[in-house]
Amino acid sequence: MSEQKRRGPMGGRGMQSGEKAKDFKGAMGKLLKYMERYKFRFALMLVFAVAGTVFNIVGPKVLGKATTELFNGLVEKVNGTGGIDFEKIGMILLGALALYLASACFSFVQGYVMTGISNDVTYNLRKDISKKFNRLPLNYFESRTNGEILSRVTNDVDTLQMSLNQSITQLITSVTTLIGVFIMMLSINVWMTLAALCILPVSMVIINQVMKHSQKYFRDQQKYLGEVNGQIEENFGGHNVVRVFNKENDVVEEFEKDNQKLYESGWKSQFFSGMMMPIMQFVGNLGYVMVALLGGAFAIKGTIEVGDIQSFFQYIRNFTQPIQQIAQVTNLLQSSAAASERVFEFLEEPEEDQTVKDPVDISGLSGDVQFEHVNFGYNPDKIIIHDFSADVKDGQKIAIVGPTGAGKTTMVKLLMRFYDINGGAIKVDGHDIRDFNRSQLREMFGMVLQDTWLFSGTIMENIRYGRLDATDEEVIAAAKAAHIHNFIMQQPGGYQMVLDEETSNISQGQKQLLTIARAILADNKILILDEATSSVDTRTEMRIQKAMNNLMKGRTSFVIAHRLSTIKDSDLILVMKDGDIIEQGSHEELLAKHGFYSELYYSQFERREHR
Repeated sequence: MSEQKRRGPMGGRGMQSGEKAKDFKGAMGKLLKYMERYKFRFALMLVFAVAGTVFNIVGPKVLGKATTELFNGLVEKVNGTGGIDFEKIGMILLGALALYLASACFSFVQGYVMTGISNDVTYNLRKDISKKFNRLPLNYFESRTNGEILSRVTNDVDTLQMSLNQSITQLITSVTTLIGVFIMMLSINVWMTLAALCILPVSMVIINQVMKHSQKYFRDQQKYLGEVNGQIEENFGGHNVVRVFNKENDVVEEFEKDNQKLYESGWKSQFFSGMMMPIMQFVGNLGYVMVALLGGAFAIKGTIEVGDIQSFFQYIRNFTQPIQQIAQVTNLLQSSAAASERVFEFLEEPEEDQTVKDPVDISGLSGDVQFEHVNFGYNPDKIIIHDFSADVKDGQKIAIVGPTGAGKTTMVKLLMRFYDINGGAIKVDGHDIRDFNRSQLREMFGMVLQDTWLFSGTIMENIRYGRLDATDEEVIAAAKAAHIHNFIMQQPGGYQMVLDEETSNISQGQKQLLTIARAILADNKILILDEATSSVDTRTEMRIQKAMNNLMKGRTSFVIAHRLSTIKDSDLILVMKDGDIIEQGSHEELLAKHGFYSELYYSQFERREHR
């Protein structure tokens, strides 16, 4: 089903299930190569897993000897030629107990080692992914949803951890059990082993037929489960919209349709799944009957002992179980390979160059910025900024204006080297920005964005995030410069009040003032301000503007402007349209040209007049 399919008034989202790797062998190869550092622990786990399984396999043969001893003793007692040797039986049972205890100890150590390996692998994967985030170019994040990126750290790594812990040890023990049991069955009697093996083709045919019928219903169940979950999530999340448009009945009707389909597919899939066990038990019992008849005949002839028949029955049960386990492990390995493929695909993404040879030292640099014949396009075949030049002096205020989608933030991304230009040069204090280490270059820039970001912590901690070694007095001075000090002192706990999602008394404007205080404290040489005053009242806007003016004093400032009345005093205004800079100059110069800027400015002025 397409994600675009209409489903109720709120749309819909699908759910993926049974995802398989595009290249199973390649994905598993990368995972095994990543795990090479644990090869000694892995070898230790392998030895203990095999040893634990082997000891477990030998157990039934030893117990069979106890049964044979008991049977022979009873026969001798009935014939009056002897009796039951309980001491010998006791020794045999103690031997079996020792085998099972050894098996349990080996299995415990194997589980302990494998749990350590799987946890270490996922720990290191998360660490590598976390480091990778900081080395990826911005276009990677802009071309993908947050959920898709976060799933690499959460869902995919969790899937890997679960499947590593379960599938590898299960696969080793199942294969060892299968081989070991087969050898033990052959050692007891070849003809009984062949009779037992006749069960397998019958079982495989039945399983294949049942799965062929049930698979489509399981797929439908997953699909409609995704539909139902999507409806619940969206309709509860947007219940206000549903009520406003009076769509309650439509929502219920649409939900009932998908819920009914989920019920039908779920019932059929569970019915076929439930048939599997009774049929397999019936076929297994037929096998037991065949083996019992053969065993009885061989026992009468004296070619097999009674205890061996009992052991053989136990081996038959142990023979079919690992086959089912291997089938389950195959599915686990498929999901593990798919998760591994996605994780390593992320880790192999092209990275930004973080450092350069002989980087420029930022200490002592001023805020001069030069744009020299800059050309840029997000796609090299489609250049959007053509031959742009400008000379910005330390302390000047540069405004970037234009309609929504004009590309105003593009200039910011180029300045901070989130993207590299296609031609020309951008220089800071005469040095090409490509001659700086990226992290040091970005230390020169302070940012106040339209979307405020505050973390869970005290107000003091949130402001100090701008400069972690700042004293309390410096934090308070920054808050005063941002015109937020009085508001903070009115809060319970003052600067020690904890901000979190439950903090409802912090408005958008006050959050913006806190981020401005953080930027003032950081004391960067160059500022980038994305005005966020469009969603606040006029009085708050004036306070934010005053705080911004304090912030910009003595610093080179690039202001992305939405309200042109706030940037009339700028030293240089860059006017953008359709990604390109079409006009530049001071406010008066641009108005005198009667061009695009003039139209923008007077259109805003007229809108205010008509309010």
